[in-house]
Amino acid sequence: MRSAAIMRHPNFLVIMSDEHNPKVQGHAGHPVITTPNLDRLAARGTTFTSAYTTSPVCIPARAGFATGKYIHQVGFWDNADAYDGSVASWHHVLRERGHQVVSIGKLHFRLPGEDHGFTEEQIPMHIIDGKGDLMGLVREDLPRRGGAKKMAAMAGPGESPYTFYDKEICSRAQVWLREQGTRESDKPWVLFVSFVAPHFPLTAPPEHYYPYWNRDLPMPKLYAREQRPEHPYLRDYRESFCYDDYFESETDVRRAIAGYFGLVSYLDENIGKILRALDETGLSANTRVMYTSDHGDNLGSRGLWGKSTMYEEIAGVPWILAGPGVPGGRRVDTPVSHVDAFPTIVDTVGVPFDSVREGHPGVNLLDIAHGASPDRTVLSEYHGMGSTTGAFAIRHGKYKYVHYVAYAPQLFDLQADPEEIHDLADDPAHAGMLAACRERLYGLCDPEEVDRHAKARQAELLAANGGRQAVIDRGDLGFTPAPGFAADFQ
Repeated sequence: MRSAAIMRHPNFLVIMSDEHNPKVQGHAGHPVITTPNLDRLAARGTTFTSAYTTSPVCIPARAGFATGKYIHQVGFWDNADAYDGSVASWHHVLRERGHQVVSIGKLHFRLPGEDHGFTEEQIPMHIIDGKGDLMGLVREDLPRRGGAKKMAAMAGPGESPYTFYDKEICSRAQVWLREQGTRESDKPWVLFVSFVAPHFPLTAPPEHYYPYWNRDLPMPKLYAREQRPEHPYLRDYRESFCYDDYFESETDVRRAIAGYFGLVSYLDENIGKILRALDETGLSANTRVMYTSDHGDNLGSRGLWGKSTMYEEIAGVPWILAGPGVPGGRRVDTPVSHVDAFPTIVDTVGVPFDSVREGHPGVNLLDIAHGASPDRTVLSEYHGMGSTTGAFAIRHGKYKYVHYVAYAPQLFDLQADPEEIHDLADDPAHAGMLAACRERLYGLCDPEEVDRHAKARQAELLAANGGRQAVIDRGDLGFTPAPGFAADFQ
């Protein structure tokens, strides 16, 4: 077993979940959810409370996390255009320098057999047939998604292919830590463990589902139809991903919420098992741990389910960093982005980020944890399914600005209005701030040009797959099947 003595550079354990709303954690102040293991991790580390995905949907989000770049820099625009290893990732950088870089679980890259940069990929989930969600390539006259009914139909107690898959991911991670992580090496390792919970189907193991089903769960905010904001971008998404059409009563809604909460607690249980293995092997003393999610979930708020919007519950992500050299019990509200994972990981294990910095907008999270406040603008962007126009969100101080190429913008004061109830974009008193935010966005990219690039690539892929009617006839997958399970198109 490896000595508990501190090496010059720590190992790095990255734990990623899928679709975890950052507000649904005990340490984040949620009044119902139970997440003791994440709470303990946060207590011994630093939590970044204004953290953002590069894109609020699986495939672009994971491409941005891997490459440390924004989506407009690398492409991989949507859930039919997956990362293929053609842009260097932190996995490539570390493997090329002799580090063991292993993934276990969901990657959502294009194809098995491609060089994604890992030394080993255990039970990876990649997109189906190397094609993924072809229906998302249709960006005008949006089709109604047949898979939407799975959101309501599968919500409840039980097991699903995803809960079985997560159990295997958790098991393999513990085995790897005990048998591989403890081996002597002259270079630190990186282990990337990627779960699918709490991504729908909202089927949660009974022991995790029923503690929430027996609670008087509140309805989602702005759920009543007369309360829902009518911004055209939201209307496009709601009418294409017509999830809410299949919820016939408040009981159905609460069943879905209990399923989601149960999956979060199931995720927390699995994370706890991995962290215990880290402790019991003596590896904790010399391993930094990062927990985050690829993006969040609307969870019924504003009548929306799934992802694809720019609200804090979706474009925001949970993010905790803990381990040697990381301040304990800190909560930092400086905005950070998943592009910051790249420099944080490579610097930690001894590869100077400055040696590979070119084109990377990220900064080391450890610097921010220790009080640095870089003068920069973090960005989340969306170019995928259920949208007719590119969407771009930035933070400027306490404000969030959301820019739509074809629609009116949104502006929220997150300090005064953390639930994003009041859109200030049409308020004359905020015209100056609206203009300042727009200028900051255009300092990062030209949204109109980016939108054109994304749609040109999508038109190319659509034609290569037979055109609009062919991809609609193929059907809506709903969610990618776990390894070993058949696809179920609707």
